[in-house]
Amino acid sequence: MLFPDYRPRRMRQNEGFRRMIRETTLLIDDLILPLFAIDGKNIKKSIPSLPGQYQLSIDNVIKTAKEARDLGIPAVILFGIPDKKDALATSAYDKNGVVQRAANEVKSKVPDIVIITDVCLCQYMDHGHCGFVDGNIIDNDASLDLLARVALSHAKAGADMVAPSDMMDGRVAEIRGVLDENDFSHIPIMSYAAKYCSAYYGPFREAAGSAPQFGDRKTYQMDPGNALEAVREAVMDVEEGADIIMVKPALAYLDIIYRIRVETDLPVAAYNVSGEYAMIKAAEKMGWIDGSAVMMETLTAIKRAGADMIITYFALAAAKSLLH
Repeated sequence: MLFPDYRPRRMRQNEGFRRMIRETTLLIDDLILPLFAIDGKNIKKSIPSLPGQYQLSIDNVIKTAKEARDLGIPAVILFGIPDKKDALATSAYDKNGVVQRAANEVKSKVPDIVIITDVCLCQYMDHGHCGFVDGNIIDNDASLDLLARVALSHAKAGADMVAPSDMMDGRVAEIRGVLDENDFSHIPIMSYAAKYCSAYYGPFREAAGSAPQFGDRKTYQMDPGNALEAVREAVMDVEEGADIIMVKPALAYLDIIYRIRVETDLPVAAYNVSGEYAMIKAAEKMGWIDGSAVMMETLTAIKRAGADMIITYFALAAAKSLLH
C-alpha cells in the first residue's frame, strides 16, 4: 500500500478513530504495587531517591494496600526492611519477621488483593549479597535451602505468590519442591528469570538497605549485553516450575521482554525499576517533561513489548490516571 492510495493519517484524525485502532492499551489490571515494610507503628518514612515512595510500618502497608485495592490494582509485592542483619539471614525466614507479619496482616485486612512476596537474602544478610558467602565467593548451592525456607515462611504467613529475585541457579526448582512437600502446591512462583546486573537499582538499594558491602553482583546477575542468555534463563525457570517469568529492569530491556514473550507461553512480568522511576520524577521536578504523560507512555511501552503485568512505583498514580 502506497501513498496516495493509502493514507495512515485517516485513522489518526480524531480520538475516536485512534481508540478504535489502538493496538496496546494499558489497564489497571496490569499493575503491581511494590511496598517496603518496616517494623514499628505509624511510620511513613520518605525515600529521598524515590519521591512519593515510603518505608511503611505494617499499619500503613495495610492502608496503602487498601488504597491500591480500591483503585482496582490487583496485587502488591512486599519487600522487608528488617531490624537486624546477620551472616545467616535469620530474619528472612523468621515467622515474626516484618514481611511475614505484613503478609499476614494484609491478608487478614485486605483479603481481596493478591500478596506477592520478594524472596531474597540481600536485605537480611550483613554483607548485602543474595546468597551465602564463602570468603568473597557467593555460594550458589549452599543458598538454595535457605531461599526455599524463606519462601515457605512467606507461604505460611499468607502470601499468595512468592517471587525469588536472588538469581541463584536452581532456586526455582528448590522452592517448588519445598512448597509442594509442605502442602503449598497451590502457591505460584514469579521468577526473576532475567535479572540484569543493572545501574538502575540504586534508589531501591537505598530504600531497602540492600547494597552489597563488598564487590558487586556480576557473578550472579546477568550481563547487560546478553540476550540469548536471558532466553536460556527463562526456559530453565519454566522447566523448574515457574508460573510467571520476570524481566528486570524493564525500560532498557524492552527487547528482552519481547524475546521472552516469543519464547514462552507463560505470563511475562516486567519490573519498572527504581532508577527508571527516579529519572522520570527528577526530570518532571526540573520541568523538563510532562511527568504524567511520560509515565503512561513508559508503562504502555513495557506492555507493548510483551509484558502481561508490570511491577511499578507508578502503580497508584497510573491507576488514578486510567480512572479519569
